Amino acid sequence: MKRILLLILLGMWSCSPTVEEGFSNNRQSEVNRFYNASLNKELSLIEQMQQINKAFSLVDIDKAESYSKILYQKNRLHLMTQEIDSLKYYHQLLVTHALQQEDFVILGSQYYVMAYYYDQIAHLTDSAFVNYNRSKSYYQKVNDSAWVAKNLLHMGIIQKNKNDFFGSKETLTEAIEYINPTMDSNTLASCYNLLATNHRKLLNYNDAIDYYEKAITVSNVKIDQLIFTNNKAAVYTDADQNEKAVSLLNTLVKDSILAQHKEVYARVLDNLAYAKWRMGNMVNEQHFLEPLRIRSQIKDDRGKMASFTHLGEFYSAIDKNRARALFDSVIQLSKKLKTPRAEKEALANIMDLAPNNLEVRNRYVFLQDSLYEQELKVKTQFAKFKYDDRVTQASNLRLEKENAEQRLRAAQQEKQKIVVLSIGGIILLLALFGIYYYGQRSRKLVQENKTAKLEATYATEAELSKKLHDEFGGKLNHAMLLLQDTDNHDAVMDIVDALYSQSRDISREINDVDTGIHFKEVLFGMMGNYCKNTKLIITGSNEVDWSKISTLSKKTLYKVLQELMINMHKHSKATLVSVSFEKMGKKIQIDYADNGVGAPKEAFHVKNGLWNTEKRIHAIDGTIIFDSEEGRGFEARLVLPN
Repeated sequence: MKRILLLILLGMWSCSPTVEEGFSNNRQSEVNRFYNASLNKELSLIEQMQQINKAFSLVDIDKAESYSKILYQKNRLHLMTQEIDSLKYYHQLLVTHALQQEDFVILGSQYYVMAYYYDQIAHLTDSAFVNYNRSKSYYQKVNDSAWVAKNLLHMGIIQKNKNDFFGSKETLTEAIEYINPTMDSNTLASCYNLLATNHRKLLNYNDAIDYYEKAITVSNVKIDQLIFTNNKAAVYTDADQNEKAVSLLNTLVKDSILAQHKEVYARVLDNLAYAKWRMGNMVNEQHFLEPLRIRSQIKDDRGKMASFTHLGEFYSAIDKNRARALFDSVIQLSKKLKTPRAEKEALANIMDLAPNNLEVRNRYVFLQDSLYEQELKVKTQFAKFKYDDRVTQASNLRLEKENAEQRLRAAQQEKQKIVVLSIGGIILLLALFGIYYYGQRSRKLVQENKTAKLEATYATEAELSKKLHDEFGGKLNHAMLLLQDTDNHDAVMDIVDALYSQSRDISREINDVDTGIHFKEVLFGMMGNYCKNTKLIITGSNEVDWSKISTLSKKTLYKVLQELMINMHKHSKATLVSVSFEKMGKKIQIDYADNGVGAPKEAFHVKNGLWNTEKRIHAIDGTIIFDSEEGRGFEARLVLPN
């Protein structure tokens, strides 16, 4: 019957008219023509957008590769034209499609586009960090180490700008592991430069100088080498090695390339004047005013803050009113640029000039406390972003893919209605075959269910028997021998006390479960007992109507989570456990994850506690999926009937 049906369907599908094929080919040619035109940099952005919109209006969603690349180009142009609402809409459209196709390259590229928007345009650094991290994860799936490193570099920059210097060092060190020095030396140089800056902020001047020298050595861009050298000279100034700073800066200021880069030239001039002044050399205000003039001309507000600060220090000893005005200018710019740390440093200088000014002192204390609280929060914030993304991404990926597949199936079913109508004569035969097959399968599933229940029971009994024989029985025998051969009653009492504790643990493990109104508290209390030295995070439990869960499902859930907690407590060495609950129609989904040592794949195929857990779930028509590798934590997804 199957062979006849297959021949009929193949015959019908092979009868598509050649006219339709020709139309499809012409349409794809038009799509390609409009897409290529949108890449033409000689066209204006508006003209490029018009071309990509024409391509998008013609492209067939079934042409997965064309559809993805056209959507990606459309998103790039929406970003460049600042059409943010459209960017967000088509971003979601592309992500849904790419997840369905498992196109991790396009996902990595698209999340990088969104990260760039949040980083450079919206200035929402938290969202930028999350999107860079997501882009990095997808590029890791396709082993594109260059883009992994670029995303990590941007993440490190964000952490550095948020004063998370230790976290930034960790991220940049990870980035360096992905960089091929011969293929991407400039990215490597940028990482070394940022690492040096982090060490400078942490007052590790020797390490900072070492990393600046590495950045200078590996970079093949002349202006970058000059910037890194200027940064190195600034560290010498911080370390009060002003002679070395002046020597380096005197060499830099003579380089003709600086004339083409006014911002860098002004920075070198200002640093040179400041280093000379700190050495006690004869420096007048003109040496500071010249770089300030250049910075004002090119509207470099951050550079102007540095100039005002250096000028303020210069005038502090000779004209306190002028110095105060300059530090006030720093404060105004810091508020404009939203850099409270710069304001705090300016206030510290003003307090040296006017130590009795309570208004200035109170503002300084307020800023100091605010920055301390903010930096304390930031130290864990980015680490949490990384961990949350790692825990939830796998779950979200599966869920999004399932939703996308459901939409795809719905679209395909619409197309297949025409085919179904043309083979109506076969429906009756298929229905009869389906009834027969379903009956056979139902009987088979009933038998498998009974077998699974017996196996789960036998496995539980065997595990209990092994504990009683190997652990409980062994200690009991030891106590008997001590009673015969020794007068040390304290030793015997210690063993008896241990036997009592162990019997209580075994009893707790096999006892019936309280499935009444306090089940939720009993369940969470059990999990908490295994997490004395482990952080336990539980989410989504308030969304579950615990009163509607069947008694059998409650008992099974309790036993399965207990087995996972026992496994974690004994073997995983985890410091963090996450358990999330989600109501899904008439079923409940529970996702378990820990950051322990994990387990090899073969551990799931032997008759142990995890094998017994799987039998329990299958016995009530539930499912469980394990996901673990040695050294990468342990995850499990449970789906139970309500």
